[in-house]
Amino acid sequence: MNIVPAAITRYLPQRLRRPLRRVAIFFAIVGPGLITANVDNDSGGIATYSQAGAHYGFAMLWMFIPMMIMLMVVQEMSNRMGVVTGKGLSDLIRERFGVKLTFWLMLGILLTNFGNIIAEFSGVAAAGEIWGIPRYVSVPAAGILVWFLAVKGNYKVIERIFLVAVFFYVSYLIAGLKVDTDWHAVWSSTIKPTLSIDPQKTIDPTFVLVLVGVIGTTIAPWMQFYQQSSVAEKNIHISQYGYSKLDTIIGCIAVTVVAGFITILCAVTLFPHGIHIDTAGDAAKSLIPFAGRFAGSLFAFGLMNASLFAASILPLSTSYTICEAFGWEGGVDKKWDDAKQFYVIYTALIVIGGAIILLPNLPLISIMVISQQINGMVLPFVLVPMLILINDKNIMGEWTNKLFGNIIAVGLTVLLIVLSIVSLVFM
Repeated sequence: MNIVPAAITRYLPQRLRRPLRRVAIFFAIVGPGLITANVDNDSGGIATYSQAGAHYGFAMLWMFIPMMIMLMVVQEMSNRMGVVTGKGLSDLIRERFGVKLTFWLMLGILLTNFGNIIAEFSGVAAAGEIWGIPRYVSVPAAGILVWFLAVKGNYKVIERIFLVAVFFYVSYLIAGLKVDTDWHAVWSSTIKPTLSIDPQKTIDPTFVLVLVGVIGTTIAPWMQFYQQSSVAEKNIHISQYGYSKLDTIIGCIAVTVVAGFITILCAVTLFPHGIHIDTAGDAAKSLIPFAGRFAGSLFAFGLMNASLFAASILPLSTSYTICEAFGWEGGVDKKWDDAKQFYVIYTALIVIGGAIILLPNLPLISIMVISQQINGMVLPFVLVPMLILINDKNIMGEWTNKLFGNIIAVGLTVLLIVLSIVSLVFM
C-alpha cells in the first residue's frame, strides 16, 4: 500500500520514514471502528445515559469500565472476522447456520433497529424544537439529507463525513467540564457495584432494567453487523489488521468517555434536584437552569449531531445486514439498479421512521427507552453465533479467539441473560 508518496519521503531522514508510513496507513484504515462505536451515542443512547444520571446519580458508573472492555472484545471479534473472511456477519451466519435461523435473527434485528431509527428522528425533532424549528421541518429535512448522502455518495465520501461527525461529540466533554463535579464521588461510584440506590432494596428491578438499557445502547446488536460489513467493504488486508484493531479500540474508549460524561453531567445537575427526564431533549432543556445556557446548547448541538449521524448509519447497517443475510447485492458503492433491495430497504426505513415521528400522540418516550432495553435483550442472540463463528478454525484459521476473548464474550452473554431475567421477573 503506497500511502505516503515517494516525493515526500525522499527528503526525510530514514528514521522518520517508517513512523510516517505507519501513521499514514493508520489514517487510511481508520473509520469502521471509530464510526461504529461512536454512532452508538445516538439519541436513544443519550436519553438512556441522561436518565441513568438524572434518576440514579453516579450509581451506574461502575458498569462503564467493564462495559468498555466488553465492547472492545465484541467489536474486535467483528473486526477480525471482517478482515480475515472479507464477509459480513449475517453472510457468515447464513452460511454456517442456514436460512431459517438467519431469517428469525434478521427479523429481530430489523424490528430492533427500526425502533432505534424512530428514536434517531425523535432526537432530530427534539433538538430542532430546542432551537425553535418545528419537527415538520427538521425531520423531513434530516430524512432527505441522510437519504441523499447514501444514494448519491460513495463509501469513501460517506466515511469521511462520518469521521467529521465523530469529532463533534467533544461538545459533551466541554459541557461536562462546565459544571462543578465531585470527582472523588465519581471515582467511588465507579469502583462500587450496586443494583439499587434504595438502602432498603438489594435489587431494584427498575434500576436493573435501566442498567440493561445502558449496556444495550453501548453494545448494540447492529454494531457487530455494521462494523464487519464496513471492514469487508473497505477490503482491509490481514497485514493491516493491527491498524484496524487500533481503530476499534480507540472508538470503544471514545464512546465510553462520552457516555460517561453525559451520565456525570446529568447526575451533577439534575439528580440533586430530583428532576426526572424522559428524552435527550428533556435533558438539554433541564440542564439550562442548573448548568447554564451554554452547556444546555452544547448538549442540544451534540444531540442533533448524534441523531443525524445515527439516522444515517442505522438504516445503512440494517440494509447491509439483511442483504448479506439473503445473498442480495448491497453497498453504497453500488448503483441503484445493481443493488435495488439494498436501496429500497434503506429508503423505506428512512421514510417510514421519519413519518412515524410526525404522527400525533405517539409515545416517543416509550419507543426510545424500550428500544435500548430490547437491544440488551437481543444481544445474546447475536453473541452466541458470533462466538461459534470466531472459534471455528475452518472459517478463521489461526485467527480464532484466545481464551480471554471467549471468557469476556461468554461472561457478557450470561450477564445480559441474567439481568434481563431479573428485570422481567421482578417487574
